[in-house]
Amino acid sequence: MPVSEKYEIRDLAPRIGSEIVTDAETLLSGACSTQIRALLEECGVVAIRGINLSDDQQIAFTKTIGTIVEEKAFKITMDPTENPVAEYIKGAFYWHIDGTMGDVPIFASLMSSRRLSDTGGQTEFSNTYAACDDLPDSEKKALETLKVVHMFEVSQRYVNPEPSYELLQTWQQFKPNTLPLVWTHRSGRKSLVLGSTASHVEGMDLRDGWALLTRLRDYATQPRFVYRHEWTLGDLVIWDNTGTMHRALPYAMDSGRMMHRTTLAGEEPFA
Repeated sequence: MPVSEKYEIRDLAPRIGSEIVTDAETLLSGACSTQIRALLEECGVVAIRGINLSDDQQIAFTKTIGTIVEEKAFKITMDPTENPVAEYIKGAFYWHIDGTMGDVPIFASLMSSRRLSDTGGQTEFSNTYAACDDLPDSEKKALETLKVVHMFEVSQRYVNPEPSYELLQTWQQFKPNTLPLVWTHRSGRKSLVLGSTASHVEGMDLRDGWALLTRLRDYATQPRFVYRHEWTLGDLVIWDNTGTMHRALPYAMDSGRMMHRTTLAGEEPFA
C-alpha cells in the first residue's frame, strides 16, 4: 500500500527496477524513506522521473535513506574544465561495480540529470542478485569457492590499452584486491562480483579464468537481468551498488552531458 497519496510504485522491468511517482516535498519529508530503502534493496534500481531536485535537496534526500559519504553533489561529465577526473571516468562505459578496490564498497549512488546528450548516454543496470539466483545450484556452489583479483589498471586498459610507463605507475598506486566471485551478504542473499576491474581468477589457469569471467559477465548482462534508463531532464536514479553492475552507453564527449551524484556509505564488506 502506498504510504502517501503522492507515492506510487511502478515496475520498470521484470527482474530489476521500479519507478516511484511522487513529488519533492514527499521525498524530502522522509515519510517514504524506509519504503524507498526497502524497494532499492529488493529491485536494485529506483527511478524518479522529472523530480528536478536542487543539489541541496538531493543531499538532504540522500541523508534520509542512509549515511551520505560526503555532503556534496559531484559533477559527472566528460568536460575536463568541470570535472578534473574526466579521463578516469571514461571507464564508466564498461560494466562495473564501484569500490572493488576497497573492502567495503559504497551501498548506493543517487544520480540526477542536469544536461543531456542529443544521442546516447543512457545508463544500464544489471541485477547481480538475480543473476546469481538463477545459476544452477551445482555451478553456484563451485563458484562460491573462487576468488577474483581486481585491479584498477585492468579497468583503465579498456580506455587506454597502451599507457605510458608513467601513467601505468599512476594506475598501479591502487593495489590489487582479492574478492569473492560470489558475495554472500549478511542478509543471506548472494550476488556475483564481476565487472571491468576483474583481472583473473586466483589459482586458475589464466585463459580459463578469463573465459569464466567473460561468460559470467555475458550471462549477468542478458536482457532479463538488465534495465536501461532513458534519461530525461530532472530524473533521479538510485541504484544498489552492492547488487548491481552499471555502465553508461556511449555519447559524444563534447555533448555537455552533466549528471550530479551523491553516494551512500557502505555498510558491509565484500566477504
